[in-house]
Amino acid sequence: MDSPSTIVLDKKVIELLKQAKENPRQTYNDLLTKMAQFFITLRERNQYDEFLHKIQQPKMKEIWDNEYDKAWEKV
Repeated sequence: MDSPSTIVLDKKVIELLKQAKENPRQTYNDLLTKMAQFFITLRERNQYDEFLHKIQQPKMKEIWDNEYDKAWEKV
């Protein structure tokens, strides 16, 4: 383990961390490491989803913005 450091947390955050523990013996260090890795993975996945959405937008606009569909809006 690297040299430990001290961080200041609100008591509300500490209570949330206690609730988030998977088991009572899990250390805050392990818990925060897992949470940080999960957050990074989630952010990377979200960036990928945004990329897919952006490249799909022109085709979706082509599919949905046509005269045939506009005629159905008035029915």
